[in-house]
Amino acid sequence: MSRSVRDKLEANLARIGDGAPVFTKLLLDTARAEADAADRRREAGLQLSAIDGTIVSVKDLLDVKGVTTWAGSSVLKGATAAAQDAPSVARLRRAGAVIIGKTNMTEFAFSGIGLNTTFGTPGSAVDKARIPGGSSSGAAVSVAEGSSELTVGTDTGGSCRIPAAFNGITGMKPTHKTVPDEGCFPLAPSLDSIGPLAKDVAGCARLLSVLADRPFDLAEGLSPARIRLGVARGGFLAEAAPSVAKAYEAAIERVTRLGIAVEPVDLDGLWQEMLAICPVPLVTVEAAAVHRDLLESKAETYDRRVAARIAIGVPCKATDYIIAMERRRALIGRLAAQLDGLDGFLAPTVPIEAPTIAAMEADDEAFFAANRLILRNPAFGNLFDLCSISLPMPLGDKLSGGLMLSAVAGRDQQLLNIAKLIEPAAAG
Repeated sequence: MSRSVRDKLEANLARIGDGAPVFTKLLLDTARAEADAADRRREAGLQLSAIDGTIVSVKDLLDVKGVTTWAGSSVLKGATAAAQDAPSVARLRRAGAVIIGKTNMTEFAFSGIGLNTTFGTPGSAVDKARIPGGSSSGAAVSVAEGSSELTVGTDTGGSCRIPAAFNGITGMKPTHKTVPDEGCFPLAPSLDSIGPLAKDVAGCARLLSVLADRPFDLAEGLSPARIRLGVARGGFLAEAAPSVAKAYEAAIERVTRLGIAVEPVDLDGLWQEMLAICPVPLVTVEAAAVHRDLLESKAETYDRRVAARIAIGVPCKATDYIIAMERRRALIGRLAAQLDGLDGFLAPTVPIEAPTIAAMEADDEAFFAANRLILRNPAFGNLFDLCSISLPMPLGDKLSGGLMLSAVAGRDQQLLNIAKLIEPAAAG
């Protein structure tokens, strides 16, 4: 006999204590009320959605009514509580989710490492001495450790997919604006996407259906023989750890054995053109605009590494940004044309193993070098507005990486279907 939702919730709460540093805030009263309501519906034979009674957490970028949105930063700590739920959070409530709490993250979502100087850094669920990945650090750890069954993250340069890879779970960046971003503290509005993290593809599909308010039902009996995938190497494998390169090639071989056609795809030229569209990275320009007033009044309270990256975008001229966005649109179209005839392409989610927390805390040079590598592959998907998902890809020695499947904008349903098909091949 299955446990009640309330029993399941109480067991999770007993295990995680005050929740720190995975959570910035546990929503004890409302979660218990939601669990009791879910149990009453079960007794009455009612179900609001496929996630009714599921324990879900949300990244602390999203507004939850009556709770301060800290965005992982002491800059906002103590600010006025949110007056209403973000649309994505409201959809979770209508679907009958039990929202256990708000998860920790990189300050203002601006790093792929996952360190947090205000709320502490949660160690990876795979190895507590290693970084969780960012910026949705607590989100991924909460699912990997089982305190949440599903979790909502955001992805501006890989922030759902990176921590998913390092924690051995699945994380998805949907096509931009698939999930409404109102009530979510922005990093770079043209690149931000709200997305799901779960143990598997099916969990991501269930959660995305609620967040997007439209069904993403996984297909049955999908024929591998009808699928063609590109295989990215080149720059996506530059500076790769041997364990990642080996696991990636082995995963490709297993995908081929499923009967899926694979072929090399060279994306390096377009990638270099995209990186050259603006004198500084687009994410820094948009972040500088978002943070202009806060940086003027509270610069000393920022994490110095986050402030340093935001500052890169400050000198950018409006004309440079406008031209860059025009060039970006053209490059997105050119990539779509190059990928015509393919159902998507594969790449490693991250090219290196998760570094240790101690190493990242101790040395700025090491931090920024690792951050560049960790963000490089998944950020391709944000700049080119792809939909993209990271599947768990074991690296040996109990470490985890990710096999990333990406497709052109709007093909989220097809992406999920193919991801479900190749999920066993990624895991070995």
